[in-house]
Amino acid sequence: MLLVFCTGTAEYLVAGMLPLFAVDLSVDIATAGQTVTAYALGVAIGGPIITALTARLPRKGLALGLAVVFIAGTMLTVIAPAFGWVIIGRVVSACSQATLFAIGLITATKAMGPAKSGQAVAIVTSGLTLATVLGVPLGVLLGGGTNWRLPFVVIAAVALIGLLLLAWAMPRTPAPATGIVDEIRALLRRPVLLAVSTTVVGFAGVGIVFTYLVPLLTDVTGIVAGAIPVLLMAYGIGGVVGNLVAGRLADRALGRTLAGVFIALIITLSVFPLAAEIPTGMVALVVMLGLLSTATIAPLQSLVMRHAAAAPSLALAVNVGAFNLANAIGAALGGVAVATGMMRWGGFAGAGFAVLGLILSAVAVRIPTQTARAKNNITRGTAEARS
Repeated sequence: MLLVFCTGTAEYLVAGMLPLFAVDLSVDIATAGQTVTAYALGVAIGGPIITALTARLPRKGLALGLAVVFIAGTMLTVIAPAFGWVIIGRVVSACSQATLFAIGLITATKAMGPAKSGQAVAIVTSGLTLATVLGVPLGVLLGGGTNWRLPFVVIAAVALIGLLLLAWAMPRTPAPATGIVDEIRALLRRPVLLAVSTTVVGFAGVGIVFTYLVPLLTDVTGIVAGAIPVLLMAYGIGGVVGNLVAGRLADRALGRTLAGVFIALIITLSVFPLAAEIPTGMVALVVMLGLLSTATIAPLQSLVMRHAAAAPSLALAVNVGAFNLANAIGAALGGVAVATGMMRWGGFAGAGFAVLGLILSAVAVRIPTQTARAKNNITRGTAEARS
């Protein structure tokens, strides 16, 4: 969780420090923003490639090696003399994230047992939600508006602590018996692809609204700028709570949890345009969106693990990248809404994506797992033999 917290903070922190990047590296804001894109592409593209290429390596050694890669990439970013070196450092750091995340999910699930797999996923993924509510604000505060490099030094130092804890606590296990072919075969199973598609489609709806939430609150709702940090903090705290609660509920009833979260998300996003000029209503909606936005993560990762149980690493890494892709899609579509003067009505588009997510998740949940199918075949064969 600590290492996931570090990778999440490194990913999101840049967005809050773009002016400092631009001034220090002598580029404009739009160019500085490409550091965000570089990291997202490193996770979405580099992550699955690294996962596939390292499928046969022992998990502990690989996890420690990936932590070292992340620290090295972060320090390269810190000492970068020019913008191009910053991009390289960001990509190096990002390539470790998805695989490290996947190993963390698998290790935590095995440690806590199948009955608590949802809680295990939620604990690991809470590193990301804590990054948004604590890591990014503290990083911006540490930068002090003058030094963007110092927060990344601290991130690298905290990641080093995570590396040492991992070396001490993570048990050694034999190298996986599965290889690249097994990982790809598991990824290409229909329910896994449906689950990944659900992540992209369902989470993109949140991105449409959240990316431009601040201008919506200030320009349309009329909330004073000084109250925005408090609201964003409330959003982040809601995200932490929603993620952990959804993890527990997913262990009891995965299908009903996904359905409930998506239905609540559809309602919440649909109300945003209607309550856009009501400050008290918008405050409540921001907190509710925080609760629901991360409540999809643990159930969807659990769904992927359920259907890719034999070789889940690549599928989980791809699903981590799917969340990044969803953010990019949501931000792009939200930008179109802003450019056309339709920012207030973006919630309706987000609700439409959530409806698609609900449908896809319902189909994926209904498909029996390979284990269940094998048991059914055995039962059917026994019955036929008796008859």
